This record gives sequence, C-alpha cells and structure tokens, in this order.
Amino acid sequence: MITDTEIRLKGLQVLAKYLGDVEAERFIALIQREPFDYTKWRQSLDEDLPIEEISRRAMTLRARHAEHEHPTDPDKTPCR
Repeated sequence: MITDTEIRLKGLQVLAKYLGDVEAERFIALIQREPFDYTKWRQSLDEDLPIEEISRRAMTLRARHAEHEHPTDPDKTPCR
C-alpha cells in the first residue's frame, strides 16, 4: 500500500499529464469548491449498463491507453 503523499503525487502527475498544468489546477479547484462524492458519481455512471458493455468500454479504454503509451510505427510494427 502506498502512502497518502504518494497517492497525491501520482494523482497530480496523472492530471498534469492528461490535462496540462493549468487544467489540472482548475480540476483541483473545482473538486475543492463543490461538494462531490466521487464514489457515488462513479457508481452511477455505469449502473444501467450490462456488464458486457462495461467490459467492452474498459477494454477499449485500455487499448487506447496502451496505444498512447506504446505508439506504433507507420508500418504498424510496435515500437519498443
């Protein structure tokens, strides 16, 4: 298990990577300013979807993330 400090640091790194520094700061300000239950919000996103659809979305997201982390060459040979 990682410490609270490590979670904060990793969270900020992810936000900055995907949103940029300015938008990451805006996101943090929004979360602190508005009452927000992330767990409740997250659970409500998928409550009406069948498990197959949730799985399909998760696999699509994972594939996009893998492509972002390891882009392919123009000839479709994976880069390493």
